[in-house]
Amino acid sequence: MATIVASAPGRCGIVGNPSDMYGGNVLSCTVRERATCRLDTDTDVMWVANAGERAELRRAEDLTLRGDTLDVARAALQWYRIDPATTRFSLTLETQIPMRAGLAGSTALLATIVGVLDAYLERQAHPYAQAEETRKIEARVMGIVCGLQDQHMAIFGGLNFMNFAGKEMLEQRDDEPLATVEPLQDVVGTPPLLLAHTGMQHDSSSVHRSPRERWLAGEPLVRRHYARIAELAVRGKRALVERNWPLLGALMNENHALVAELGGSGPANDRLIEAARAAGAWGAKLAGAGGGGTIIALTDQPERVGAALREAGAERLLYPAPQPGLTVHRLEG
Repeated sequence: MATIVASAPGRCGIVGNPSDMYGGNVLSCTVRERATCRLDTDTDVMWVANAGERAELRRAEDLTLRGDTLDVARAALQWYRIDPATTRFSLTLETQIPMRAGLAGSTALLATIVGVLDAYLERQAHPYAQAEETRKIEARVMGIVCGLQDQHMAIFGGLNFMNFAGKEMLEQRDDEPLATVEPLQDVVGTPPLLLAHTGMQHDSSSVHRSPRERWLAGEPLVRRHYARIAELAVRGKRALVERNWPLLGALMNENHALVAELGGSGPANDRLIEAARAAGAWGAKLAGAGGGGTIIALTDQPERVGAALREAGAERLLYPAPQPGLTVHRLEG
């Protein structure tokens, strides 16, 4: 009997998102909350479990996506061409990350599955390959339209400046450059960040599809705004390492204004963002995709800003910090 356990964090975009969809740059930090996947070979039939749902997988046809919480496992099993008729193990998924909240919770879950299957198959893929494969499963099997910060943060963890030049078409060809992932936690430590979740859920794919179509069509306003957002992340890196919080906050505010002008925010987000700024936060913006989700505030007054956010309707507060990325442990029994 063998047991493999993998764990991966969610993430919050500080500045630069969503330019990761357009060959841009993003500053991002992990959240403390994590997703886990446990693979056990002590079973007579393959089965998967997640969020109270459980299904036995006996044939290749059982890997067809069904629109439930188990699709993330079915998609990964499809990708690695694992046949339930000839393979016996269980996958048990759990997560502390608010799901569909703009914190890459689904991607973190998928990254843990990639981690345990990589170990099970003894592939020994390097982290860049694991990040690329996680994204390919989302795009090619699950049909999800999103950027590249999610997968790289789940795999690498920490506090990073990331550059996705040459990857703007989201094709992930074998000749594409790999992302540049520059860890900054040893320089900066833990920045003074606070997250507030609206309680609303969203579908990242639906949030991103319209701006993506406009960008592909060459709409000048969309092209200019995303280019500017990518530039904000470059400026934000200096502000972050110099701990120039007022400047970093101003860059975050401009980032949000540009996203909002393109229709990427919403009343629930804006209400929390305005409350955070009014309570003294240097900056506040979306932590991920819009349409609900989570906002990120830069503040050295977390109690005051947190109280204002709760009064404005925040359902949950989280306190991000650099955390390890994907970890995988094999336990022989």
